[in-house]
Amino acid sequence: MKRICPSKKIMSKLGKTNAEFGLIEEGDKILVGLSGGKDSLTMIHAMKEQQHRAPFKFEFIAVTVGYGMGENFDNLAKHCKEYDIPYIVHDTKIYDLAEEKIRKNSSFCSFFSRMRRGTLYGIAEEQGCNKLALGHHMDDAAESFFMNFIYNGQMRSLAPKYRAENGLIIIRPLIQMRERQLSAFVLDNDIAAIGDEACPAMRFDVKMPHARANMKEMLSKMEKEFPSLFTSLNAAFKNISVDSFFDKEKFNI
Repeated sequence: MKRICPSKKIMSKLGKTNAEFGLIEEGDKILVGLSGGKDSLTMIHAMKEQQHRAPFKFEFIAVTVGYGMGENFDNLAKHCKEYDIPYIVHDTKIYDLAEEKIRKNSSFCSFFSRMRRGTLYGIAEEQGCNKLALGHHMDDAAESFFMNFIYNGQMRSLAPKYRAENGLIIIRPLIQMRERQLSAFVLDNDIAAIGDEACPAMRFDVKMPHARANMKEMLSKMEKEFPSLFTSLNAAFKNISVDSFFDKEKFNI
């Protein structure tokens, strides 16, 4: 079978993140959400390489959730077969449901994300998986932090690992990597990644998500002025002084 080895930086960061947070462990069977974008494509190849390198055994299966928009995932299926990656497509009627549930000109991202996540939870249970791997990276974590900070008044980001209400463990193996590293991987290896053309928003009249785009622009400007911004954010997310904020239950007195 053919094999693509991600860069030394990607595999090194994956290994360090895994060791730091205990994401992938002996005997795990992991469901990997494969949208076909650069993030999830990088993840399946990094995990495939990790299977060769790790001193323990684990399994994973890639799953694509169809929204019921007539999507064609033949190229993804062919790609996974070519690289010996177990793969299934799970069709849903999420798009039809969205047309009923989402009001005109209202936000759609959280709805589709929530429905897709719930579907993946169900598939993980059906497949006997104990973990679900999502392709979020450090840029996503930073954007989520500032979105919650500015729009919701919360100090909240994306955890590398947490347990869902149904007991499934959610992991983010790429969470300490930069988005540009993942983009470089698919470009350097000439992998056809799915982009915004697969977004359900392109199909009907809904308000485009501006908050994340605003955060991307803001962080880009900040990083130009402070080049170590993301390194500092990564460190800060692990160094939280809860008793220094305005939560009286955390006061150290």
